Amino acid sequence: MGSESYLTPEARARVRIDQMLTAAGWVVQNYKDIDRMAGRGVAVREFELAGGHGRADYLLFVDGEAVGVLEAKKQGMSLTGVETRSAKYAAGLPFGIPAVGKPLPFAYESTGAETQFTNAFDPVPRSREVHWFHRPETLARWVKAHRAMPDTATFRGGLRHLPPLDRVGLRPAQYDAILALEASLAADRLRALVQMATGAGKTFMAAAETYRMLKFAGAQRVCFLVDRGNLGRQTLRKFQTFVTPDTGRKFTELYQVQLLTSNKGGHSLRGTRAPSGHRPRTVVSFVDGRLRRNATGSAPAEGPGPDWVCSCRGECRGAV
Repeated sequence: MGSESYLTPEARARVRIDQMLTAAGWVVQNYKDIDRMAGRGVAVREFELAGGHGRADYLLFVDGEAVGVLEAKKQGMSLTGVETRSAKYAAGLPFGIPAVGKPLPFAYESTGAETQFTNAFDPVPRSREVHWFHRPETLARWVKAHRAMPDTATFRGGLRHLPPLDRVGLRPAQYDAILALEASLAADRLRALVQMATGAGKTFMAAAETYRMLKFAGAQRVCFLVDRGNLGRQTLRKFQTFVTPDTGRKFTELYQVQLLTSNKGGHSLRGTRAPSGHRPRTVVSFVDGRLRRNATGSAPAEGPGPDWVCSCRGECRGAV
C-alpha cells in the first residue's frame, strides 16, 4: 500500500494541493517555518488568524504581502457554500501582517480534484471553477492592475468598460452579434451562442471581438476551437489578414497567433509571433476539437483554464 493510504481523506487532499501549489510556482511552508520572502509566492499552512477567525488551511503571500486564502476539503465533499468560510478567513488577517487589502481579495476552496476561486476585484465577486491554482505572477498582475485602475483590473471588469463599437468594416449582422455578445458577457452570463447563417462572416466577427477583448477588456489569451484541421488553417488565415479598425495594422502584427495541431499523440504550434514590445505573452490559439491535450502536453502550471478567458467554438458539431 502507498504511504498516502494511511492518511485521512482531508490529509490526502492536502498532499495533492501541496503538489498543485508547487507546480504552479508557490513555495509551501509550515506556519512555524514562515518566511514570506522565500519566493515570489508563498503558501503557509495552518496560519493562525485573528481572534474569532480560526485558522486558515493556507494563507497566500505574493511579494511578501498576504493576498488570499485557500480552504482544503476532502475529496468528494461538495464545495458549494464553502466560500462563506473562506470569506471569514480572508477577513481575519492578524494586525501587523502586510496585505494588499482587507479583506484579502483572492479565495480558493479545493479538494485536490476540484477547485473553485473567487476574485474580489470582479465587479460582482462569485466563486467559479478553475482547473488549477493561479501562478503568483498572475495574482501580482491583478493586484497591480487593481491599484492602477480598479474598475478594469479584471477581465469581467474590463467587459463593462469597453469603448463604443465602430461600424466601419462590419456587416449589420456582425455588428449586432458583437453588441449582443458583449452585453451578455458584461452581465456575467459567461456562456453565449452566436448563430449566423453560412457565409455571414462568423470568423471575421470572432476576429473583431477577439481584438476588442485583448486590447480593451484585458484578456490574456483566447482559444478558438474547431473540429477539423482545414477549418483551423482557414481561421488562422482569417486572423492573419484581419486589419484592426483603430490602428490599420494587421492582427498578427500586434498579437501572436498560433495553430495547435495533434502530431502522433503530441502537439505542435505554428503561426506568427508578435514583434518585441507587442504583448508577446498574449496568444490566440486554434485548437483541433478532437485534441484533448492542453498546449503544454502535460500537467500545466496553471491548468488549461485561468489565463484562457474566452473559448470560441467554430462549427464543432459535437466534437468538443
